[in-house]
Amino acid sequence: MHPSIQNYFDANSATPLDAFAPDAVVADDGHRYVGHAAIDAWWRDAQAKYQAVTEPLEVNAKDEAHEVRAKVTGQFPGSPITLTFAFQIKDDRIATLRIGS
Repeated sequence: MHPSIQNYFDANSATPLDAFAPDAVVADDGHRYVGHAAIDAWWRDAQAKYQAVTEPLEVNAKDEAHEVRAKVTGQFPGSPITLTFAFQIKDDRIATLRIGS
């Protein structure tokens, strides 16, 4: 797994901002978060609300595209669920992350 992606999955309560490019984009639950400040707010809100724990199950990578299927367990209906985390890497940092089922 790419080091920035591993950093993302290893993060506990602190936002892994050093894994993201300064102008990175995260798409999650129908919303887009652009840049470190927005990503930090999204991360903190999601952690407080869902207390989610993510366990990577499968990794597929081709060039700069990395797709990780992961089991997510937390305080939300239907827990645990399996989600796909689709990363694009640029200059060794996460440029985009799309989270979906």
